[in-house]
Amino acid sequence: MNAPNTELLAEERLQVVEQALSNGALAKIRRMLNGGMAPADVAHLLESSPQKDRVVLWNLIESELDGEVLQYLGEEVRAEIVGRMTQGELLNAVAAFETDDLVDLLQELPERVSEQVLQAMDFQDRERIEAVLSYSEDTAGGLMNTDTITVRPDVTLDVAFRFLRRHPTLPDILDNLLVVNRRDEFIGILPLNILLTSDSGLLVRDVMRTETEVLRPDVSSDEVARRFQRMDLVSAPVVSDNNKLLGRITIDDVVDVIKEQAEHALLQLQGLDEDVDLFAPVLRTARRRGVWLGINLLTAFIASAVIGLFEATLQQVVALAVLMPIVASMGGIAGTQSLTIVIRAMALGQITPARGRSLVIKEISVGLLNGIFWSCAVALVAYLWFGDATLGAIIGISIVVNLATAALAGTTLPGLLKRIGVDPALAGGVLLTTITDVVGFFTFLGLAALAF
Repeated sequence: MNAPNTELLAEERLQVVEQALSNGALAKIRRMLNGGMAPADVAHLLESSPQKDRVVLWNLIESELDGEVLQYLGEEVRAEIVGRMTQGELLNAVAAFETDDLVDLLQELPERVSEQVLQAMDFQDRERIEAVLSYSEDTAGGLMNTDTITVRPDVTLDVAFRFLRRHPTLPDILDNLLVVNRRDEFIGILPLNILLTSDSGLLVRDVMRTETEVLRPDVSSDEVARRFQRMDLVSAPVVSDNNKLLGRITIDDVVDVIKEQAEHALLQLQGLDEDVDLFAPVLRTARRRGVWLGINLLTAFIASAVIGLFEATLQQVVALAVLMPIVASMGGIAGTQSLTIVIRAMALGQITPARGRSLVIKEISVGLLNGIFWSCAVALVAYLWFGDATLGAIIGISIVVNLATAALAGTTLPGLLKRIGVDPALAGGVLLTTITDVVGFFTFLGLAALAF
């Protein structure tokens, strides 16, 4: 039997809810939300609903499920729902949050509200949360969970196992016990499979692993994701500079980082927020998109100004206006390919200054090779179309120049933008388009002006 299509099931569920809302069948929706649906599915349903329907759906969810659903919501939708909750409702909802999830939520809340949530906690919980809040959210310290299970190296495996069984609750993802000394300094890990399969009379120090991946709290979240991917980790301890155990990071948090990276790269290339609400108000959405439309319009005027310099030439040779978009289009595509490759390599930590130079040479070589091949093809088409060999030569030379320029710009822009503190995924595409348009038009029309 084939596995069910989860996307289709989600769409069908959405249609059922839409139909029930239109018919006023709220009891049916209440049973769906509080009965058979997982919290992640409820969150997906909320994010896929217009705001007025979202309010109705949230009010139908039982209060004991609020916290579980909130953990799966995107930042913007969660902020909207939390903004309508009372302090008591919010405190009840976050009671079961793990440290890292609660920290994420507190960083999104207004300072006054987050302070109230902290004050309502007991001293030990508040101290743990404030320790994580002291780190930036895009570091290992901001990702870590302080809820760890530790064991001493001088106890037997039987004692460690009985301690584990007496623990009231265990973390959702538990692959290792963390071994620390009496000063809470990290020594190593005790994998659960070793604990369960070794002689119970052995000491922890006899079977623990001391060679394991550890993370410093100031390591970036991107580097954390790379290490988990490279080492196939399920969890990793976070330790201070003096080797004190601070917490641990688990694979579920890393998956969230990787997902955010992918969405960031995809949406920021178009000047969009990576956590945008699908049904955000029209004015808010228009304002966000309008900023980059305005920037793009400015760059378009720059390209148009270059074209305006050769107005007389265009009037003399109408074929130039027909062929001109080809030069810009070829350059834009070639540049975007190089830009995407470099941004991905930067995200994976694959670029150093020496490798960067090699990559620039390689991409320019690729641009020249493709430029020569496709310029010959386009030159031939131009000659057959307009019967003018000079025109064919002009567009051929222009394509070679623009593809080489596009490769150079695509490989160097991300590094330059990152050096000045600008996100390459956000600004790279706009600048690249401007460069390829200006160089392409100037080369094509400049050669035409000299020839005709």
